[in-house]
Amino acid sequence: MATTTDQLKQETTALHVDDSCPPEVTGLKMTRQQVLTFICMASINFSSMICYSILGPFFPLEAEKKGVSQAIIGLIFGCYAFCTLVGSLIVGKYIVQIGAKFMLTAGLFVSGGCTILFGSVNAVGFAAAVTASFAVSAKVFPHNIATVLGFMEIFTGVGLILGPPLGGWMYQSFGYEIPFIVLGCLLILTVPLNMWILPSFEAVISHDSFFRLCSKVKIMLICFVVFTLSSGIGFLDATLSLFAIEKFNLSTGSVGLLMIGVSLPYGAASPIFGIISDKFPSIRRWMMVFGGMSTAVSFCLLGPVPVLLIKSQLWITVVMLVVIGFSLCITCIPTFAEMLVCAYENDFEDGLSTLGLVSGLYSAVWSAGMFFGPTIGGYITQKLNFEWSAGVQGALAFLAAFLQTIYFTNEEIQKRRLKKSTLSTNEISPLLSSDPH
Repeated sequence: MATTTDQLKQETTALHVDDSCPPEVTGLKMTRQQVLTFICMASINFSSMICYSILGPFFPLEAEKKGVSQAIIGLIFGCYAFCTLVGSLIVGKYIVQIGAKFMLTAGLFVSGGCTILFGSVNAVGFAAAVTASFAVSAKVFPHNIATVLGFMEIFTGVGLILGPPLGGWMYQSFGYEIPFIVLGCLLILTVPLNMWILPSFEAVISHDSFFRLCSKVKIMLICFVVFTLSSGIGFLDATLSLFAIEKFNLSTGSVGLLMIGVSLPYGAASPIFGIISDKFPSIRRWMMVFGGMSTAVSFCLLGPVPVLLIKSQLWITVVMLVVIGFSLCITCIPTFAEMLVCAYENDFEDGLSTLGLVSGLYSAVWSAGMFFGPTIGGYITQKLNFEWSAGVQGALAFLAAFLQTIYFTNEEIQKRRLKKSTLSTNEISPLLSSDPH
């Protein structure tokens, strides 16, 4: 019984951080192994995002030159995400059998090689690397996962910032193939670094499943939030460049700079909101709600939506992209930590197997959004225009935030009722006691 009690205390400490925690718990100090692991995860975030983001400025234009419609361009972006979706579910389920370290390094190698070849297999390698990186991060930093992910998103932002202008410049200077060759080689160079630094993780195979995880309403709501986030990003990747070129007569290099409007505020604000998320876990849910509402308004004004009767102007587009970057950050940072907390609250085992399930589901839902955003967004853009398509993305973000508001409000009401009932029971229990003393 003593051992069980100690384990419960350890699990509770791992999931909840308060003001009384020492610096070692809140992440102000890290061990040597944690520092090295952080370096590895940061390198994965940076190299993976820069390899993906180079497509935005020039690929839609290159495809259009070859007679490809906007809907098919969106489908091409979506195929990458679909392969990532399937791969995430598989590697998330079997992360213990495969091994987190091997999965991560093998995924990087495959992703780097296929970036050079620009084949769809790249998505499978990307799914393995990202899913494993989430699980490893949560394993090594159990007390402050939101803070660590927030700081790692700096490197995601840097990759997203450098990718578009660097890709646009290399495309204009050296042609279509060079961006993929250069950045694919960069991704492969991270493989030996991760093989040398990352520790091996021993874990026991769990009997929990994706089906049981998905049966939790809160998990599904958070998944919908993640879906709307990635859908918006995927939509911008596939459609923003052509909209900016046609509407504002921008060059591919200028479009690359325009797309920094999202990635720069996202990367800059991520560590701040990561610290806030871990410091005040009770406000994570409302961070997601506020961020979702802000995202909804920003997408509706991005075009803007024709019913608003506002003329499209470059400065409005730039401002809305900046707001979208901040809003996505506020919404995204708490999601993974909240999914983990919900899993543990529902008696999932505390170990690498559960981390793999949550990471796999998170990556799969993110990829589902990355498939939906470009494909459906591209189709709507082709049939109507960019302005209406952006409005659809805003409506999805609003729906997710609205559903969360209803669920979390009801949850708060139930907790207050339970607390009030418990207090009432404690007050009358001495009067009903049969003990004369």
